[in-house]
Amino acid sequence: MKVLAIGATGFIGRHVVALLVEQGIEVAVLHRGETDADLPDGVRRIRGNCDRLDDAKAELERFAPDVVLDAILYSEQQARGMVQAFRGNAGRVVALSSADVYRNYDGFRGKSTAQPDAVPLAENAPLRDTRYPYRGSGLPFEHADDYEKILVEQVLLTEPDLPATLLRLPAVYGPRDPQHRLRPYLQRMVDGRPGILLQEEQAAWRWTRGYVGNVAAAIALAVADARTVCRVFNVGDEPTLSERKWVERIGAAAGWRGGVVTVSASELPNHLKQPFDWRYELWTDTSSIREELGYVELIPLDEALERTIDWERSTLDVIEPLNYGEEDAVLQSKLNE
Repeated sequence: MKVLAIGATGFIGRHVVALLVEQGIEVAVLHRGETDADLPDGVRRIRGNCDRLDDAKAELERFAPDVVLDAILYSEQQARGMVQAFRGNAGRVVALSSADVYRNYDGFRGKSTAQPDAVPLAENAPLRDTRYPYRGSGLPFEHADDYEKILVEQVLLTEPDLPATLLRLPAVYGPRDPQHRLRPYLQRMVDGRPGILLQEEQAAWRWTRGYVGNVAAAIALAVADARTVCRVFNVGDEPTLSERKWVERIGAAAGWRGGVVTVSASELPNHLKQPFDWRYELWTDTSSIREELGYVELIPLDEALERTIDWERSTLDVIEPLNYGEEDAVLQSKLNE
């Protein structure tokens, strides 16, 4: 089998490529050459831009992939360009989508009047009514204004000549996580805080997460298994923990002696308030990929957290020290109750 991986030199992709190579799969990576591509020996490198695939058309046709893995399809235009480039030149495509397609994501962001959909969210759960969730947000992301995974999915799932598999990813964490998902809690733990404040509703809220090595294993499984064509799979680690349990597991892995302290929205310091509706959970049902493809996590939760914490600790010295005055006042008040 030959696999062309597009956008696979980053946080998740490099792990997928390594797993495919371990399986004896011939891999080529299309990338712009703007990042340090730390790839296994034997991986073919094709210089190109995912927004201008025609520029590398001749080399892509010579490679003639059986499967195209596209890790960076963000917009409808990109999806149509990818289909045009590989229709008739590849057997199938595996594309990375996101759990942000679900309607609960709209509700979570205060963009929906619908009642929260029941969790866990299966692949057939209602999708967002709105489009372009990050348009006008000012995010430092090239495709923020035209990002829309729902439209990407629609393009790929209606193309008969290039069968597609869609993987809806969770909140992915691990070493080299560009979003530093553990940092807000870990920084307080490293600073020896006696308590971490959570709004009561947030403490009970659930969001499916996935360790980068485990998510990569699920992607590699879908790439190697042709039974996945024309299917959509949720990906993520189990169990899905409440935010309180998530903080407590990070604390246990970090050797933190403090505890989670829940407070009402009115008691929470302003700098900790977030513009989210915690009734809308982002817990997804990952049973399909487990039952149909035999997916299991490679790395257990505690080990995944320890690896991530070790890496995050090495980044904390570049962070400005936090002022805990307001948090101290609330903690002291709760301790005196």
